[in-house]
Amino acid sequence: MSESLSLTGIGPPSETKEQKSKSYSVNVPLENVSLNANGSPPYDPHAHRILEHPTTNSETLIHLLKGSLGTGILAMPNAFYNSGLLIGTVGTLLIGFLCTYCLHVLVRSQYKLCKKLRVPILSYPDSMKYALKDGPTFLRFGVPLSALIVDGFLIVYQLGICCVYIMFIGSNIKEVLDIYITPMDQRYYMIMILLPLVAINLIRNLKLLAPFSQVANIVTFAGLAIVLWYVFTDLPPISSRPLVGEPRKYTLFVGTTLFALEAVGVVLALENNMKTPASFGGSTGVLNTGMVAITIMYVAMGFFGYVKYGESAKGSVTLNLPQGDILAQSVKIIFAFAIFITYALQAYVPVEIIWNTYMKERLQNWNKTTMEYLLRISVVIVTFLLAVFIPRLELFISLFGALCLSVLGIAFPAIIEICVLWPEREFGRFNYVLWKDVLLIVIGVLALVLGTYISVEDIIRSF
Repeated sequence: MSESLSLTGIGPPSETKEQKSKSYSVNVPLENVSLNANGSPPYDPHAHRILEHPTTNSETLIHLLKGSLGTGILAMPNAFYNSGLLIGTVGTLLIGFLCTYCLHVLVRSQYKLCKKLRVPILSYPDSMKYALKDGPTFLRFGVPLSALIVDGFLIVYQLGICCVYIMFIGSNIKEVLDIYITPMDQRYYMIMILLPLVAINLIRNLKLLAPFSQVANIVTFAGLAIVLWYVFTDLPPISSRPLVGEPRKYTLFVGTTLFALEAVGVVLALENNMKTPASFGGSTGVLNTGMVAITIMYVAMGFFGYVKYGESAKGSVTLNLPQGDILAQSVKIIFAFAIFITYALQAYVPVEIIWNTYMKERLQNWNKTTMEYLLRISVVIVTFLLAVFIPRLELFISLFGALCLSVLGIAFPAIIEICVLWPEREFGRFNYVLWKDVLLIVIGVLALVLGTYISVEDIIRSF
């Protein structure tokens, strides 16, 4: 993703003549604009965005697809093992629909907030804060802490992704090197990559990572093609796998699938950087087009990956590939390299939130560059220690999917929509929007509580 993208979606500063000359803004034909009571056109946030490098619809779609083809799709065969073929297929389609719908709710609510506040862009934390201010009275107590809570979930989620990435890299390197040297615990391979991870995370300018990211994207698509070739070679009959899995493991399936499909921060960043943001939503917009393609790919990988490997399906399908094949070894190294590069991009997000929001202005008497470097090193060490002490890739993926994305991707968008519509009570006939959002909140909380409980219980059992 380009340097201009940010998971927090922080809006640009006020316009200056210099910015206007260098940036792109949306021009809306006056004949298509209705006027306010005072004769002036209503404020359109899309028309006031200042973007130096806006992305086209096709570029945004490519970014959305690229951002979804990583460790998440590789974990889908294991997710289907926890659900069975039928439950997995139907469940993935439903979760894909749910995630997409909630993203529409969030983007639509943010647009209404921006229009009301007359600002071009709002970050996710600010959206929650300003929405709660006008929401139901019993929710307004959360205004002072709302931004901190959203930031907290974003930080925890991003740190969780970094933990998963470290385990992924270590396990794939182990699969290759164990053939040539005396087999070792994968923790030793994680230790070997610690210093390189620290080094790459000390890069403060993302432009320096851009060439590596492009190479990583290319090899990722090549790696996926090779994985699918292995999956479809000598594929067992579909009847050899159960249609329904063990009910207790359904929450693990939900957590893993949420982790794979939900990308609320990335989606907000993409929408905020579009040349024509109005094209993002809609029935045939960029979001629906991308999510339909992504969901179909995830169903296909999960379904046929589980048919191929059955109960042996591991946290990453790359770990199921033949250990002795040179082609399979190359795939594992390809994905390990791609995820190593992506680690720096994922770690950039919590560093940006922690540093810019909570540390930078409070360290007036300190060397800020030194403190930022220490923060970057600390992020790597914390994620490394968590990965080393809990080396269960599939359980970690499920845990962070249930812990964070059930709230960030489902419950919070519903709360924001209720609060945005509350002053005018624009809930439709029989208040169906209100009841729909209450149901989404209940679903998000249940996924959070049950998914987190079972994931933690299984992690404890794994020791």
